[in-house]
Amino acid sequence: MLNPKKIEEIIQQVQNTLPKGLQDLGSDIENKIKQVLQAQLTKLDVVTREEFDVQTQVLLRTREKLMALEARVDALLQQKDEQPKT
Repeated sequence: MLNPKKIEEIIQQVQNTLPKGLQDLGSDIENKIKQVLQAQLTKLDVVTREEFDVQTQVLLRTREKLMALEARVDALLQQKDEQPKT
């Protein structure tokens, strides 16, 4: 899911750009901004960093296996080509 700390940082940045009078309106605006921001962010098709890292490792292992299989196929083809033809 989304990192609440990052959402807080984004909200703080938005609040810091507001004029002083709007900043003083307080928690009502902050809560509304949080609600809207979270609603919009949950619509995005994103994964957590942990999920991304896991899938990266799976991809690396798959790539290694593919390279090993390609090497085996090449070796077998080379053996076949080297066999005397009868």
